[in-house]
Amino acid sequence: MLPTPCYVLSDAHLGTAPPDTEPALVALLDRARREAKAVVLNGDVFDFWFEWRHVIPRTGIRTLGALAALADAGIPVLWIAGNHDCWGGDVLTRDVGVQFHVGAWRGAIGGWRTLIEHGDGLREKEDAPYRRLRSVLRHPLAIWAFRRVLHPDFATRIAIASSHTSRDSRPRDGGEGLRRVAEARLIEEPSLDLYVFGHSHVRAFERTAHGQVYANPGAFLDEPAFLRVDADRIEGCVLDGAGVRVLGAFERRSGQR
Repeated sequence: MLPTPCYVLSDAHLGTAPPDTEPALVALLDRARREAKAVVLNGDVFDFWFEWRHVIPRTGIRTLGALAALADAGIPVLWIAGNHDCWGGDVLTRDVGVQFHVGAWRGAIGGWRTLIEHGDGLREKEDAPYRRLRSVLRHPLAIWAFRRVLHPDFATRIAIASSHTSRDSRPRDGGEGLRRVAEARLIEEPSLDLYVFGHSHVRAFERTAHGQVYANPGAFLDEPAFLRVDADRIEGCVLDGAGVRVLGAFERRSGQR
């Protein structure tokens, strides 16, 4: 179980994001170190992340330092792999100290029974070609070849170029595809209290007729937005100067422990 207050954010895409994105992210992580009890990074923190034996991408050094400071303070950091940063390894887990998780994460945040997924590849028809490509890119042989055959500078240039293609082909359905996926899952699993996506870069904050909550904080590279989950309340928030602006809130449905 992750303790509360818990901050949840996604899609900073450091490396291609505007220059002010990383300072805002570091500011939020510093705030979390003072105020939160857990942090969830729901994928695509970096536009490209890969770990060679002795080399890592140069991007986001200050962010890694802020995450390490959280871990050193005893605050758990759960990093759920996105489609741009799914190749995490020892640097993130051993050196930085985050919990790196590939795939959907299911657990509790305070009293909220929660399912979190980055969101890539979940639409049944539209994402079928991507799912086939993903099976190749994440195959151990492909990872081995990328690590052993290509010089890191050249490999990074290739990856950034392909990630640019991925961003351009991001779903343009206004988040409707993932909303339908969430709606179906929440109907299938009425015991879920909270279902969280990233990936679409579209903020979502909705409550079902049964009191469940579907949320997407939106892309941090567009706006320093995040979710704050407390024991009995979830808020959609934006870092606003030295403070936090609350965009909306839901109480946890009654009768849940």
